[in-house]
Amino acid sequence: MTEKEMICAQVTKALLDLAAAGRLQAGAQIVVGCSTSEIAGGQIGRASAPEIGEWVAEAVLNVCGQKGFVPIFQCCEHLNRSLVMPLTAARQFGYTRVNAVPQPKAGGSVPAAAWKRMEEPCLVMRVQADAGIDIGDTLIGMHLHPVAVPFRGEIKYVGKARVVCAWTRLPYIGGERAVYA
Repeated sequence: MTEKEMICAQVTKALLDLAAAGRLQAGAQIVVGCSTSEIAGGQIGRASAPEIGEWVAEAVLNVCGQKGFVPIFQCCEHLNRSLVMPLTAARQFGYTRVNAVPQPKAGGSVPAAAWKRMEEPCLVMRVQADAGIDIGDTLIGMHLHPVAVPFRGEIKYVGKARVVCAWTRLPYIGGERAVYA
C-alpha cells in the first residue's frame, strides 16, 4: 500500500466510524482540522506538506459526497481558524463570510487543497458543526455545537498524527421531571 493509499484509507475509516457512532445523517456538517506537518512526523505548523493535504482533502470530500455531508475545513491560526466550505452551504446556514484564499503556509495544506477541489468554495468566520475530526491536534472544538461527545474510533493515527473525533448532541434541559427523546 502506498503512503497516499494508507492516509486516504485512515481518513476514510475515521470519518465513516465517526458518522456511524454519531448517527450522522445527510446534511450533517463535518468540520475537519488537519496538520499535514504532524501526519508527516513533524511539528504542527513547521513542515507543511501540500501533497498530503491533497490526499486528505480528497478522502474527506469523497466521504462527504457519498454520505451527503457538508465538508468544512478549518484553517490554521494565520487565517484565524476560519473555514473553507461550499458557498451554498454557507448561505444556507447564514455563516459570516470572510475574504482570503487559503495557501499551504497561510491557512494550511488541507484547506488550500479543498479550496481548489470545491466547485464554489468560500471562507467563513465560524461554524457550529454537527461533528468533527481533528488530525494532529488542531483544536476544532470552537467550531462544534456546544455539547460535544468525544469519540475514540479504531483509527488512532493518520500517518504520525493523533486523531480525535467528536459528534454533538442536543443539550439536556429541565430537571427530574423532564422527559427526553
